[in-house]
Amino acid sequence: MRLNKERQIVNKDYKVDFLSDIFSSFFYVGYIPFASGTWGSLAALVVFLFPPFFDKWILLAATIAITLIGCYTSSIMMKRFGDDPAEVVIDEVAGQWATIFIIFCFNIPVNNYIMLLVAFVCFRIFDILKLQPAKYFDERDTGTGVMLDDIAAALYAGLLASAVLFFLHKYIGL
Repeated sequence: MRLNKERQIVNKDYKVDFLSDIFSSFFYVGYIPFASGTWGSLAALVVFLFPPFFDKWILLAATIAITLIGCYTSSIMMKRFGDDPAEVVIDEVAGQWATIFIIFCFNIPVNNYIMLLVAFVCFRIFDILKLQPAKYFDERDTGTGVMLDDIAAALYAGLLASAVLFFLHKYIGL
C-alpha cells in the first residue's frame, strides 16, 4: 500500500508525445508534486459541473472510452517514467467515474454533492488498499494493468458508496 508514488524518470531520452502526456496526466494534474492520485480523483469530479455527465449512459460511454485510450497512453508514459508512474492519473479518473456509474445504477435519491463526496472517499480508500483483483492488475507492469487496477477498486468503492448513500437516505434523510 502506497500513499504517495515515488517520481522517477527511467529513460530521459524517450520523449512522450503531447496527446499521451496531456491525456494520461489528465491535463497535467498528474504533475502535481504530491498525492497525484488524489488530485486525479478530484479532477475527475469536475465533469459533474456539466449536467450531461449525470446521465449514467453518457458516463458509462466516457468511462469506457478513457479506459481504452488510457491503456494505450499509459503504456507510452511508462516508457519514460517507469511502472505505474505518478504522472499518470487517467486511471484515477476512470476509476472515479466507474464508481459513480455504479452508484447511478442503484438510483438512490440523495443530494449530488453528498453522492460525489462519498464516491470520492470510497474510491480513494479502495484505490489505496488494492484488494484483489486490483492488486493482481497493479502487479502487471502494463498500461492495461495501470487502468484495470482502478476499475477493480471502483467495483468495491461503488458498492460501498451505494450502501452508505442508501443508509444516509433511509435513516438520516439526506
